[in-house]
Amino acid sequence: MTTACTILGIDPGLRHTGWGLVTKEGNRLSFVAAGRIDPATDWAMPLRLLALADGLADIVVRYAPDEAAIEETFVNKNARSALLLGQARGCAILALAQKGLSVAEYAATRIKQSVTGQGHADKIQIQAMVKILLPGAGPLSPDAADALAVAITHAHHRHALA
Repeated sequence: MTTACTILGIDPGLRHTGWGLVTKEGNRLSFVAAGRIDPATDWAMPLRLLALADGLADIVVRYAPDEAAIEETFVNKNARSALLLGQARGCAILALAQKGLSVAEYAATRIKQSVTGQGHADKIQIQAMVKILLPGAGPLSPDAADALAVAITHAHHRHALA
């Protein structure tokens, strides 16, 4: 008998942090819930990070996931953007760890490859594949779809990390 595992995927950001939950039982994935945390953009950085941490803590309490996964930060041409995203990632990882969750990290290209079959898929392709892989995952924001893609990736690769 296989044990079900609920996985929380996170697509971090300071404006929008997507989250998505899937349950894996054997080879079957099921949609649980998804959404987005949206700290006010006019708030000071500490308040935005606090809103992100509190939002994630609430999700963990409400859904009691077994494991979590997050998208790694990619360094682009704008170093400031990468540093700000790193703050959101660090805040998310800390909030999840404080709730006792292990947090796996995946590169964006690995997530795209796992969900769409190609490492350079765009957000529309990811949304479409998430809806195919998770029937019942109704209308999704791009951030929530990306978070579900992170959870799907972890579901496929979690034993390879052990």
